[in-house]
Amino acid sequence: MTQDADLVGQIETLGEKLGQARDSIAARFIGQTRVVDLTLSALICGGHAVLIGLPGLGKTRLVEALSTVMGLNGNRIQFTPDLMPADILGSEVLETAADGTRAFRFIEGPVFCQLLMADEINRASPRTQSALLQAMQEKEVTIAGQHRPLGVPFHVLATQNPLEQEGTYPLPEAQLDRFLVQIDVPYPDRQTERDILIATTGVEDAQATAVFSAGELLAAQALLRRMPVGENILDMILDLVRACRPDDASAPDIIRQSVSWGPGPRAAQALMLTVRASALLDGRLVPSAEDVRNMAVPVLEHRMALSFAARARGENVQSVINQVAGQITQVAAAA
Repeated sequence: MTQDADLVGQIETLGEKLGQARDSIAARFIGQTRVVDLTLSALICGGHAVLIGLPGLGKTRLVEALSTVMGLNGNRIQFTPDLMPADILGSEVLETAADGTRAFRFIEGPVFCQLLMADEINRASPRTQSALLQAMQEKEVTIAGQHRPLGVPFHVLATQNPLEQEGTYPLPEAQLDRFLVQIDVPYPDRQTERDILIATTGVEDAQATAVFSAGELLAAQALLRRMPVGENILDMILDLVRACRPDDASAPDIIRQSVSWGPGPRAAQALMLTVRASALLDGRLVPSAEDVRNMAVPVLEHRMALSFAARARGENVQSVINQVAGQITQVAAAA
């Protein structure tokens, strides 16, 4: 009983701290509560996120604010077609000492940090994009046969422009699957845009303040994994992920008719973590069916692909996921 009470107290304290982080982020990134919550969820789950939105919607500003609020050492890479893997990872250079001896010295690239912003990641070539694969999965890179660990913790927040496709290279499915969530950044509503105008066109620009440290974020990630998940929620997550695979026996007609390929086990792992984060940000101790519905699109959207026929009919992945998630959660609630 004492251990349970201690866990409840720690979760409640973390929830209050996350509320402070929200408020601090809001000083720099106004409105867009859903976007902020999803980004915070990715960090406290220990994962990476890709933010998709048009230019000028504040994606870079959000990442900069997060770096400050979460107490992380951050770097930014502007991805361009001529960017090379060494520009990200670093390289060895031959140096001559004062006594004439020569030796190789490794110069770290910007990936050696705790929060990496990969701006317009799809503008780099596949060769350069692949430089992040090992970093995102194993939190280390191998250069000249030597394993070099990255920052602890290590997170990648990437951005993409969904419209301008000239001179871009779509991310391979293997790399997309390494992003815990996809966060769609929409236009702000009228009141939010009015607040943005007032806050950003004056003499002074509000600044975010640190709420977490790197050590506290690591502790929060460990605590999140201790949050209980009910058997009904676990079954709901499994049912949803498996139902989104067109070759699975449990797949509904809309999946069989519209989806080319579905999510793998990593999607179920991501849902198990993010539903906890969703509950925590909402001030609850355990996740519910609403959290599964809430996180279904961000977790599954980039792990599925529609068939050509479905795209020709004007369907989109979000509506398909929402329909399947709604059916599964309703059936579970009725049971």
